Amino acid sequence: MRVAVMTDSTAYIPKSIRAHHDIHMIPLSVIFDDQTYEEEVDLTTREFYEKMRETTELPKTSQPSIGLITAKLEELAETYDALISVHLSSGISGTYQAVASAGEMVEGIEVYPYDSEISCMPQGFYALEAAELAKEGRDPEEIIRRLDQMKQSMHAYLMVDDLTNLQRGGRLTGAQALVGSLLKVKPVLHFVDKQIVPYEKIRTRKKAINRIVGLLEEEADKGKDLHAVFIHANDEEAAVELRDRFLEKHPTCEATISYFGPVIGTHLGEGAIGVGWYTK
Repeated sequence: MRVAVMTDSTAYIPKSIRAHHDIHMIPLSVIFDDQTYEEEVDLTTREFYEKMRETTELPKTSQPSIGLITAKLEELAETYDALISVHLSSGISGTYQAVASAGEMVEGIEVYPYDSEISCMPQGFYALEAAELAKEGRDPEEIIRRLDQMKQSMHAYLMVDDLTNLQRGGRLTGAQALVGSLLKVKPVLHFVDKQIVPYEKIRTRKKAINRIVGLLEEEADKGKDLHAVFIHANDEEAAVELRDRFLEKHPTCEATISYFGPVIGTHLGEGAIGVGWYTK
C-alpha cells in the first residue's frame, strides 16, 4: 500500500523539508482588502508582516475550499492508495472537517484526516513523523496509532505581545482582552480541548517568555528525550537565543526554530513567541 502524507500550510514546514519528506500541502488563506493570498504560495511570511504594519484593518483568514481539497485528493489518488492528512485544531478552523468531507467524495484513495488539536510546528511534528513511518511501509492504522501516542506528550505554550488581534479575531473574549490590556498583561496561552485559552497572566514580556521556556525545562529536567521547537512571529533572533540557551542546559534534547506564518500570525500579532515539544 502506498501511503501519502499531507498537511496544511499552518504547520509551517519549510518547502525544502516538505519536499525532502514528500509531504504534500494545502494552503489556508489571508484576505487583505478583498484580496486573497494563499499563505506560503502567494504571500511569504516576511511580506505578510510588512503588510500588517501598513494596514489598519485586521485581515481575515480562510480555510481551503472543498474544491481545492478535492482536486488535491484526486491528484494523489493517481499515485497513492491512502492518505494521512494532518491539520490544525478543529477547534480553531474547519480545515480538518473539510478534508474529511472531501475524502468521502473522492474515489480511489482512502483518506485518514488527523486532527492535531494544535497548530504550527507542533502540528508539523505529526506530519513529519507520519512521513517517516509511511516511508518505512507502515499501514495507515499503525501511523495513526503512533500519532495518538505522540499526542499524549505534545505541549505548546505561547506568549503574545498584544491581545488585540486575538480578541478581534474571536479567539479570546472581549472581557479577557480588556483586562489584559488594562493590566499590561502578557498572557501565556495554550491549547485545551482544541481551543486557545489563557494558561497564566504574567506582567512582563520577559517573565512570560521565561515562564514558557521554564515549562519546557521542567520536562527536560526529568530526563525525558524531548524534541522541542521555538516559534517566533518575525523575531527569529529571539527564538534562536532561547533555543541556544535551552540546548546549553539540555544538550541531549533536540530543538529547532520555526515561525508563526500569515494565518496564525494574523491572530497572534508580531512579536509572539511560542515553545512546543513532545517526547521522542
